[in-house]
Amino acid sequence: MKNPVFTGAGVAIITPFKSTGEVNYEEFGRIIDHQIAHGTDAIIVCGTTGESSTLHDKEHREVVAWCCEYVNHRVPVVAGVGSNDTAYAIELTKFAKECGADGGLSVTPYYNKTTQRGLLAHYTAIADSCDLPIVLYNVPSRTGVCFAADTLYELSKHPNINGLKAASGNFSLLAEVMAKCGDELNVWSGNDDQIVPLMALGGKGVISVLSNVAPQETHDLTQLCFENRYPEAAKMQFKYHNLIDALFCEVNPIPVKKAMELLGWNVGPLRLPLVEPSEEHIAQIQRELLAAGCKI
Repeated sequence: MKNPVFTGAGVAIITPFKSTGEVNYEEFGRIIDHQIAHGTDAIIVCGTTGESSTLHDKEHREVVAWCCEYVNHRVPVVAGVGSNDTAYAIELTKFAKECGADGGLSVTPYYNKTTQRGLLAHYTAIADSCDLPIVLYNVPSRTGVCFAADTLYELSKHPNINGLKAASGNFSLLAEVMAKCGDELNVWSGNDDQIVPLMALGGKGVISVLSNVAPQETHDLTQLCFENRYPEAAKMQFKYHNLIDALFCEVNPIPVKKAMELLGWNVGPLRLPLVEPSEEHIAQIQRELLAAGCKI
């Protein structure tokens, strides 16, 4: 049995920028403090929601190091360490370990993609490189690559592969994976609209976009599941359905950064090629924030 890097609601945290484009560390600290004060169980930094794809290498490393130091073990920190270049993914994984991160989130290779044998070789090389617990990230809608259940079963045998962020939406695949791997592969939902059903299968929680604007509520939802209070959890899942839908009305993290701005956070601009949401979608985001009672 592998102890999960965290249980409950881990926030896939945004990266705030100044108007001049640099990372706004002062606001980042305020956001992290707010998250921890409102129940968030882990900070996932430099992931998709944190605009990692437009952080250059120096920035990426600085953000990971700064976040680990600022959080200071109040909750676990999971650092984005994925790349479609295995050698670079190994570098980032070793760096996250040196910074004191509790885990590394490693997305499947994108664009160049690979075969299932390639996935085995890629992740085995990463996991062999240091003893940082690795969370595999399956998000085929972005990468064009999807793990097969047998591949995840083989990877689950490695002591440094801790779990899976599941964002394929394929529950048949998930059920097969969880049946094969058991306690050797922890699973977190990567989709906020599927927290309850995944946890009903034995998931350990969620890596959440919703937590950026509703940290306490997302944490509480996972706790209801842990307490086997699934009818109440289902009601809560339904309550936030429209807000979750609004947070994905355009490609993530466009809507969630706008939502945080509407709530009063100084998140700054998106980096190109991401652009501001449409007026129609801004109205939708604002309407659903109000309906859900979200506030700082």
